[in-house]
Amino acid sequence: MAFEDYNDRIIAEFRANDGEVAHFGRDLVLVHHVGAKSGIERVSPLMGIRVDDDTWLIAASKAGAPSHPAWYHNLLAHPEVLIETADAGTVAVRARELIGAERDEAWTRFTTRSKGFADYEARTTRVIPVIALERR
Repeated sequence: MAFEDYNDRIIAEFRANDGEVAHFGRDLVLVHHVGAKSGIERVSPLMGIRVDDDTWLIAASKAGAPSHPAWYHNLLAHPEVLIETADAGTVAVRARELIGAERDEAWTRFTTRSKGFADYEARTTRVIPVIALERR
């Protein structure tokens, strides 16, 4: 199955079940982002950790691949986006990359939530970026 087909199925399940997706529960956010080079809008289902009423965290893990995911570059180029969430509906947010101790604390939330993120970190030599999605 192609990666795009998999994502399309996840997105459809998310929308059909009020944010509930098998194997992910209610921990996904759908991030609408615009291609940094193409200008094409895309939607990526990502694990999101809600910090408070106005902030969600996402990690650019790409399953431990050596390069960052395309959506990461898109958010750097076009940080004002929409997200769909299980608990707050559609929210206008601004993406902000976390650095230093703030990034490390946020990354710990991911590795605590799912062993998979620690596995991704072990597979790569890059520092996996963490992005805060902050309500506008």
